[in-house]
Amino acid sequence: MAGHDVTGTSSADLDITDRAAVLAFVEARRPSVVVNAAYRNDSWAVCADGAASVALGATRVGARLVHVSTDAVHSGRPAPYRDDEAPTPVHMYGAAKAAAETAVSAIDPAAALVRTSLIIGDDRSKQIRLCLDLAAGRRAGALFTDEFRCPVAVQDLAAAVLELAGSAFRGLINVAGPEILSRAELGRRTATRHGLDPSRIPTCTIAEGGLGARPDHVVLDCSRAAAMLRTRIRPASECI
Repeated sequence: MAGHDVTGTSSADLDITDRAAVLAFVEARRPSVVVNAAYRNDSWAVCADGAASVALGATRVGARLVHVSTDAVHSGRPAPYRDDEAPTPVHMYGAAKAAAETAVSAIDPAAALVRTSLIIGDDRSKQIRLCLDLAAGRRAGALFTDEFRCPVAVQDLAAAVLELAGSAFRGLINVAGPEILSRAELGRRTATRHGLDPSRIPTCTIAEGGLGARPDHVVLDCSRAAAMLRTRIRPASECI
């Protein structure tokens, strides 16, 4: 990012499940800010244990820590979730991310913890790629008509994280898009924007998908972020 000396890591560069390696990596570079956005939705070691290791590393070198969490810590309900509401996960990924929040808060009480939603961006985005692949018939699957989220552009989320890194904010804060969309509607809009037939995207309900328990209606109340941050979080319709 402009004006910042950034060291990015991926799983190929650093095994976040190796605590000794994480601590050595951070101590060797001694960053002033650490942003933990690592996740694997099928790995407790990456999401929970890895987050604890990153927090330990950040505190050892006195770095400002921003930890990226998820709306998947919630079970879903009609009413929006406030920033500091206790997690109610219904699957392993949500439970792992909730455990990560607990660990990070205990190890580094000054850390900022950002709960966000589906992250969208250009054609490399996991969410956008899924929609396009389904519309083009390149993969099997379906998008849920009854799972509602608040998609956020990766550029907007990154700007908000950077702004939080330069602030004294500590604790939980919701940063997500202002537009509530079902996964199916996100897929249809993405297909249309890219010149594909939206009707070709397979859709179903969560129950019909047979994937077990999932949060259904997860809306984050982002009024605190909107009042505090200069970053404008755009509606998904502007970002697809």
